[in-house]
Amino acid sequence: MSDKIPLLVLNKLSSEHQAQIAAVYDVTYAPTAAERVAAVAQHGAEFRAVLTIGVIGLTPEEIAAMPKLELICAMGAGYEGIAVDAARARGIVVANGAGTNDDCVADHAFGLLIAAVRNFHSLDRLCREGVWRESIPQPPNVSGKRLGILGLGTIGQKIARRAAAFDMAIGYHNRKPREAVAHRYFDSLKALATWADVLVLATPGGPATRHLVNAEILDALGPQGWLVNISRGSVVDTEALAAALREGRLAGAGIDVYESEPKRPEPLIGLDNVILTPHVAGWSPEATQASVDRFMANAEGHFAGRGVVSPV
Repeated sequence: MSDKIPLLVLNKLSSEHQAQIAAVYDVTYAPTAAERVAAVAQHGAEFRAVLTIGVIGLTPEEIAAMPKLELICAMGAGYEGIAVDAARARGIVVANGAGTNDDCVADHAFGLLIAAVRNFHSLDRLCREGVWRESIPQPPNVSGKRLGILGLGTIGQKIARRAAAFDMAIGYHNRKPREAVAHRYFDSLKALATWADVLVLATPGGPATRHLVNAEILDALGPQGWLVNISRGSVVDTEALAAALREGRLAGAGIDVYESEPKRPEPLIGLDNVILTPHVAGWSPEATQASVDRFMANAEGHFAGRGVVSPV
């Protein structure tokens, strides 16, 4: 038996990152559902730490099967799949990778925003088909548009910084106004959507935000409005979004996250006024390395007795 601290890893990692972590911890790598079940059943009594991601989480039953567990870390900022209440009831520390991929997500969000408003998806197809610009409706400016942000956390604020460079008016909706923020606050999502030309979703996932963006919100955004989602697929009612795009009740959308992940969002596939990416907004070599390094710092801080760097 190794004298290293036993660690269960549930999310996929490159061989390089596995090696980085295994240099310090006794790693059981279980990224598939079958491997996960087997690891908990066979070695649950030994694990003192778990590394996971928000969308695959850690269940109350799994926590109960690990009597020595004292630390659960999410690689990214999201932790909606982790049974935080069950962990806290046992005194288990929960930490995340807050801040490690903010720039990457904000960059991607703004790329989707430009692509949606300028309709890159259709323009690329039309160009390949030999259609010249005079046969195509002119796509609107990005500059000068009103940008509404749902969730003005660290990522939302970085999106706002990028928008400022495009001379966009910025409004936001949170449960309550943020102190020392100059952007206009709206006390309801519907009011924000009614005001905005582009609505960007940067809110956490989970039951509290499920289908916040429904037909009513999309109609408030309107036929000259665009939606960008880099938060969680669950925040948007996919069928309502597809209907609004199909019927011209929404101008367009840029979508990185969707309810059917990892399967493609079937209702959106045939639509020309949506650009889709497969939940990669937070993915880059730089962001992934930073999130692995954050896990190492969280775990080292915890086991050294100083505490984690970014507690949930």
